[in-house]
Formats: sequence, C-alpha cells, structure tokens
Amino acid sequence: MITTITIKIIAGFLALMLVIRLIGKKELAEVTPFDFIFIVMLGGILEESLYDDKVRVWDVLYTIGLWTALNLIINLLVRKFEKLRPVIKGEPSILVNNGTLNIEELKKNKMESEQLRSLLRQQGVFSMQKVKYALLEPGGQISMLKKESSEQDTSGVLTHLLIDEGQIEKRALAKIEKDEQWVISLLKEEGYEDIKKIYYAEWSEENGLYVQSYG
Repeated sequence: MITTITIKIIAGFLALMLVIRLIGKKELAEVTPFDFIFIVMLGGILEESLYDDKVRVWDVLYTIGLWTALNLIINLLVRKFEKLRPVIKGEPSILVNNGTLNIEELKKNKMESEQLRSLLRQQGVFSMQKVKYALLEPGGQISMLKKESSEQDTSGVLTHLLIDEGQIEKRALAKIEKDEQWVISLLKEEGYEDIKKIYYAEWSEENGLYVQSYG
C-alpha cells in the first residue's frame, strides 16, 4: 500500500512538473478562471487516485495527460479563433469609463462600490474622482489609468463613502463624526435633492464631495 502510494506521488509529481513546463510560465495574477479550474482539477485527480487501490499509476498518468491535452487544445483554439476568447477565457470589463462609473458593468460583475474602492486603494488611489479608466481583468485584478492634472496629485487623499446605491453609509459617518442631516445638507448644496437617485458619493476634507447619480 505504502509503496503504491509512493510511486503514485512521485509519478504524479513528475507529471505535474511536465505539465507546468508545457503550459508555460504565468504569474498567479494572470491566471484566469479557466486556468484556475484546470489547476484545481489536476490536484483533485491526483488526490483522489492516491488511496484508491483500483487506480493504477498508468491510470493517473493517463488522466493527467488527457486533462492537460484538453487544456492545450482549448488554448490553441483560443489563439487561433479570437471570437472564442471572451467565451472561454473571459474579457476585461470597463468599470470606470472616462471618469464615469459604469453601473451596468459593476452589477454584471457583482461588484459593490466598496470592493472597487478597495482594489483602487491597493494601487495607491483613494479617490474615485482621480480615476479616468478602470478595467476589471479576467483574472480579477484592476488595471487603471489616472486622470491627468496640472494640479498637485491628490489621489492618495483618504476619502469616505457617504452614499452607496442610494443608501447613506452610517458607519462612514460615524468615523468622521457626522450625521445624516449633514450629508443631506451637503448634497442639497450641490443640487441633489433625492438620495435614492445617487449611486455613489464620496467626500474628503481636501477634495470635498464627488457624486455619481444613476443614469
């Protein structure tokens, strides 16, 4: 039993090393959902076969080889037929287009405003109004282009999310020691009477209020 398991592990390890060489170098940040499924399935195939006496070493190698061959064939088809790429590998989604939040794409990707803000902060941008374009890549990372400005760059200024999808963010208000009436008054000064028509609103002492309404 132990000998069989040892042989399977060694054979599986060598097979996986060969697979990695075949599929090429790729950073984890560049892995697409399709690549992720492929990797998980490879690990599952090896794991399930280790303790099953009915599964021989050659069965393990054949299964890994077949699964890898299917992956390579699909990658070849994607490279040859560009129309297949969005279907199989996915394509970038434009979340911010020329400084405007793309609400439809945010909902399509099931992404909330705070999630987008978090991804932008990881790139050193703390204010949505400093973003000209933001794309959600198939692997889940954000690619971003900041707005050009002749003024001092204030993209690192900390902002607070006041309105998210028509709702006042009470926790954010508590952090800055403000109340709902302060938000309402601030919005009215900018000409916004109905909070439910506002998709996104952020505020900072340095930059003031930034609002994006529905539509």
